[in-house]
Amino acid sequence: MKLKIKIKKLRPDVRLPEYALEGDAGMDIFSNEDVIIKKGEQHIFATGFALELPEGHCALIWDKGGLGAKGLKVLGGVGDYNYRGEYMVALVNLGLEDYEFKKEDKIAQLLIQPIVSVELEEVEELSESVRGEGRHGSTGK
Repeated sequence: MKLKIKIKKLRPDVRLPEYALEGDAGMDIFSNEDVIIKKGEQHIFATGFALELPEGHCALIWDKGGLGAKGLKVLGGVGDYNYRGEYMVALVNLGLEDYEFKKEDKIAQLLIQPIVSVELEEVEELSESVRGEGRHGSTGK
């Protein structure tokens, strides 16, 4: 079963998100401009679309694997179901070289996820576990 999501183009020349392959987790989001992000700098891309998500769902904006490997990282990116504004993608270039984007290049990916709401219960102690308080690297190399 596929979830139906309403999407609105905010400009006529916008390429809407799309799956590259059937069964992919995320839809590609595309640049609407030519821009160079210099190393150490960030840029906010206006995507040109807005979404209407069903209650109980959110939109997450994540890195593209290949871009992440080059040091281009998404900064944040959670869209609540009741947000109706334009989605923006903030990228920072943590790589060693400037990176050039052309219009319609892939810049990020959009994942639609169900929301699990929780009720926090403050306690004095947590139960024991195999890992306990072990931090990064505590389970081996």
